[in-house]
Amino acid sequence: MFKTIAQTAAGCAVALALSLAPASAADKLTVLLDWYINPDHAPLIVAKEKGFFQAHDLDVELVAPADPSAPPRLVAAGQADVAVSYQPSLYLSVKEGLPLVRFGTLVSTPLTALVVLKDGPIKSIADLKGKTVGYSVAGLEDALLGTMLASAGLKPTDVTMINVNFALSPALAAGKVDAVIGAYRNFELTQIKLEGKEGRAFFPEEHGVPVFDELIYVAHKDKLADPRLKRFLAAVEDATIYVLNHPDEAWGVFVKANPKLDDELNRTAWTDTLRRFAHAPAALDAGRYARFGEFMKSHGLIDKVEPVATYAPALP
Repeated sequence: MFKTIAQTAAGCAVALALSLAPASAADKLTVLLDWYINPDHAPLIVAKEKGFFQAHDLDVELVAPADPSAPPRLVAAGQADVAVSYQPSLYLSVKEGLPLVRFGTLVSTPLTALVVLKDGPIKSIADLKGKTVGYSVAGLEDALLGTMLASAGLKPTDVTMINVNFALSPALAAGKVDAVIGAYRNFELTQIKLEGKEGRAFFPEEHGVPVFDELIYVAHKDKLADPRLKRFLAAVEDATIYVLNHPDEAWGVFVKANPKLDDELNRTAWTDTLRRFAHAPAALDAGRYARFGEFMKSHGLIDKVEPVATYAPALP
């Protein structure tokens, strides 16, 4: 039977009402970065700008901190959902009693390095005996350098440590120190080159230091069941694959969102960082976390090594 005019009108009214109904709002998620925006954050920027977060029903706010040490503490205090942090820092946070856990990885290899001038007197780590080494943050950098020195038969007392704050590259290029520890291999080497010098990097993981994840995602340990976290990692994985498959297009997306970063330093860092992103952000190498925990304990940075599940439990 044909519909009556009344039935047809009613059907149209329902359809019109449905078409005018607002779409359900995406779930908000606040992510605190570890530092100012740079190519290390490419998957996050691309996920936001290309709609990967939106595709997973997330409205993500990316926040660069005024104080780089603050993000983990803010997440622990419930003032943000996710922080980009460092695997070594996670052990220190747990030692302090902060309720934080790793639930994903952003950069899955170390970036930090010991850097010297290529045309300088340091051709091997053994050549550091009697030399000066600049650093920014005591503690972990002491442990990294101490282990690297030991691989060459040296002791920490064989070098003089000088705090150059965060001016690692300028201090080295100006000859104020013979080497710097804690320099990022994907940034400082290019920065030194732009200053008219050539750098040489010695990698901690090739000189006795257990390999570790440079950048990780941390959340409050009581929030692991939050379904937004799994969707966040899914979106980041989608974005990472896009960056790897389409690096030039992804760079265009990145600098369109951050035009002040369209320079030689960041373009080179972009290329140098691509292969270091975690292809499967949710994946965990438990052995890596156990080994690095033992490293931290052996250098007195933590009192005891907790089970890996304390630092990096699986998402439910």
